[in-house]
Amino acid sequence: MSDIALATASVSERHYTHHEGRGATPHRSNPAVIHRELRTLDVGPGMNVAEFGTGSGYSGALLVRLVGSHGSVVSLDIDAYLTRWANLIHHDRGLDNIRCHTADGTAGFPDRAPYDRMVAWCTPPLLPQAWVEQVVDGGLIVAPLPIAPLPNMTVVAKIRVRDRQPQVEAVFTGGYIEATTSPKGNLDLPGRWVDWENRVPGPSWISIAWRGKDDWRNSGARTTLHRLLKDAYTEPYDGAEVDWPSWRTFLAAAGNPYLTMAGLTLDLWALGHSTRTTAAVIQQDGMILADRPDSPSLAVLRGWLSDWEAAGRPTPESYAPGLSRCDDGQGPTGWALRLSR
Repeated sequence: MSDIALATASVSERHYTHHEGRGATPHRSNPAVIHRELRTLDVGPGMNVAEFGTGSGYSGALLVRLVGSHGSVVSLDIDAYLTRWANLIHHDRGLDNIRCHTADGTAGFPDRAPYDRMVAWCTPPLLPQAWVEQVVDGGLIVAPLPIAPLPNMTVVAKIRVRDRQPQVEAVFTGGYIEATTSPKGNLDLPGRWVDWENRVPGPSWISIAWRGKDDWRNSGARTTLHRLLKDAYTEPYDGAEVDWPSWRTFLAAAGNPYLTMAGLTLDLWALGHSTRTTAAVIQQDGMILADRPDSPSLAVLRGWLSDWEAAGRPTPESYAPGLSRCDDGQGPTGWALRLSR
């Protein structure tokens, strides 16, 4: 039996996610995905590990099992409610080599560095320099990273650090909640890159990659969302069911500056093209919406879909990953992940 299998057999997920004292927590990930990331992380006995995103505490308990009695785990979360409860549950189970701290995980946790391994269950805006600096030479980071400046455009990356330089060894389909600087109350709304949001008569939002060209009133984003919500032209996609991870990765790799993502209902996200005067997106259910039947954005979207189909609907794993340094003083310092074919 593998180390991961032994760890999962010894830790009850439900004890953490539906604890009788705290109750159910929505801050949890699919256990199968957690197990995959931990296999990728290659944790061994005696290691010092940092995780970002305490959540229910389940992933931290698995890490304790993997590092053994001579290893240690640091767990960070911006939400004090989660870290306090996770500390208590760990303590009640007799786990004395894990500590959960309330902190912004994008800054790492230098007090316990260096770390042999780092794993993130939340998505930073880029790979933080602090993480790279706090990993031992040859250490591993497994984390979701954006591949475009829009919500939910992510992959999970396996990153090796040598001589303070990160190198992507592999990417996988996946992603987690955005890392934020304060606890996130509404889990249905992205935590980053939302350019306009409506709350009445129902919740909706939009994210535009061309936000730098919008005005201070966000009139471009606001008008674009309005076009897609009010009297939009609709047509069903005539292809097979949309493979969302493949579709979003294909568009992110192309790097088009007019990419647009929207949540027109609570249940369906949409991705496509927009400008100040036109918009068209395809929803996860395969329905296409545009501002009008002869929309220039609709023509672009149809072309993208045709190119995607012609490419064979490539998987995220089929792209070549690369990291580019971000240190312009205009935002956080670190590395942006981009994919190419």
